[in-house]
Amino acid sequence: MTHDVFNQVPPLVGHDVSDDAALLAGVEREGAGWATGEVRALGVLAGSERAAEWGRLANEHPPVLRTHDARGHRIDEVEFHPAWHELMAVAVGEGLHAAPWADARPGAHVARAAGFYLWSQVEAGHGCPISMTYASVAALRHAPALAAEWEPLLTSRSYDFGLRPPLGKRGVLAGMAMTEKQGGSDVRAGTTRAEPLAGGGYALTGHKWFNSAPMCDAFLVLAQAPGGLSCFLLPRVLPDGTRNAMRLVRLKDKLGNRSNASAEVEYEGAFAWPVGEEGRGVRTILEMVNMTRLDCVIGSAAGMRYGAVRAVHHATHRAAFGRRLADQPLMRNVLADLVLESEAATTLMTRLAGATDRAVAGDRSEAALRRTALAVAKYWVCKRAPAHAAEAMECLGGNGYVEDSQMPRLLRESPLNGIWEGSGNVAALDVLRALGREPEAVEAFLAEIALARGADRRLDAAVVRLRALLGALGDLAAAEANARRIAEDMALVLQGSLLVRLAPAAVADAFCASRLAGEGGRAFGTLPPGLDLEAVIGRAVI
Repeated sequence: MTHDVFNQVPPLVGHDVSDDAALLAGVEREGAGWATGEVRALGVLAGSERAAEWGRLANEHPPVLRTHDARGHRIDEVEFHPAWHELMAVAVGEGLHAAPWADARPGAHVARAAGFYLWSQVEAGHGCPISMTYASVAALRHAPALAAEWEPLLTSRSYDFGLRPPLGKRGVLAGMAMTEKQGGSDVRAGTTRAEPLAGGGYALTGHKWFNSAPMCDAFLVLAQAPGGLSCFLLPRVLPDGTRNAMRLVRLKDKLGNRSNASAEVEYEGAFAWPVGEEGRGVRTILEMVNMTRLDCVIGSAAGMRYGAVRAVHHATHRAAFGRRLADQPLMRNVLADLVLESEAATTLMTRLAGATDRAVAGDRSEAALRRTALAVAKYWVCKRAPAHAAEAMECLGGNGYVEDSQMPRLLRESPLNGIWEGSGNVAALDVLRALGREPEAVEAFLAEIALARGADRRLDAAVVRLRALLGALGDLAAAEANARRIAEDMALVLQGSLLVRLAPAAVADAFCASRLAGEGGRAFGTLPPGLDLEAVIGRAVI
């Protein structure tokens, strides 16, 4: 009798991850309805037992650095488990890395965002080189001659792993190296030198504290040229087939993101091509940073969806004290709150993907909205992810605390997007910077939230408070200490505006009551009475 198994929750495999009403509505609304079939097919694969096993194995067998071969030759290579390559092959084959740049259809970036959201729920670590490659194209276009050579390979749907001359491969991937040990987010403090060579190239010498995905074929790198901090494209293998002088010092032993290799590297006169003008490296690479910021929001929204769905699944199939967990009022409150946070993040994510798509196509008003809204979302959505993951894990109790549930992996991964491309303070100060220097971006933000005017009195009141807050900023230097509160208020009002306009009434009502009217508490599971919690929870039932 002690070996009888009962009251255990069935595995959540063999389901369609794209069975996500907020996502599918966003894809259609933001102009990518033509991709719905592809999105649904990827959702089925993402929910398969095979894909789940790839994610597990890639994290249980992390990458290994091989600095030398058996005869003592320097090789600087990273070995990955075959499961990593399976994940990468699907991501590249689905165009999640850079395909929108070669696709003129409206909504191409939205379709890619939806795919990245779905496939990130299988395994988040491999999303790093996928995201870097996507973002690199925007920066590389500052060097039209380089872009003409590299873009066809960066946008190719062929995953061609291995260090070989890049222009002879079927497809290539790109990474990034900005931060140094003495600077972190203060990239202008970098000491890596770039010395001009005959023929237009540069020799880079220095040390990078974080190099993202060191087995990529090329990297966008910041270095100090004679004309100031500049951006460069540094290949791993030179056109003649020899290895570039980029040395892998060690792989970082990280909290999460275990499947992905992040390296500390040294350049010993490594060859690189300039991207953009000398002295304008920050402005050039910001094109890349903004794209990766979008992916930070997408990845955090994906993690919230993953956690909410698993919490609801567990509570639906597990009983305690004579009732299903999902039938117990306090658990319903917690579940609904988790789903609510997830829904708000997903809706905001799809709106930002749509703004990105239209901004790339030349829409100036959407570009202005994206400037402010992306910084706001990067701060808030990524900031909410760790608390959300911890609460979702708690819904599973002790079962969620063990590795078999994959919830510990979710929790370890959850802080990353809040740190990557500028931690909370950097993102919040960027919001403040936009408020002070870019009035068109502020106007676009206020115009966006005004679209919901009159639809909900609580939202209207929050908008009035926000306008008063922004109108009273005055000296931005004095407002710096309050930057997080400003970014938070802007994020909540923006999410509320989107949900009031676009989400079911039960979702919008719960959000406005708890997030805008102050009727909820500080922890998840403190929604006020009188809300339709069942309708909210139903949004995460698969």
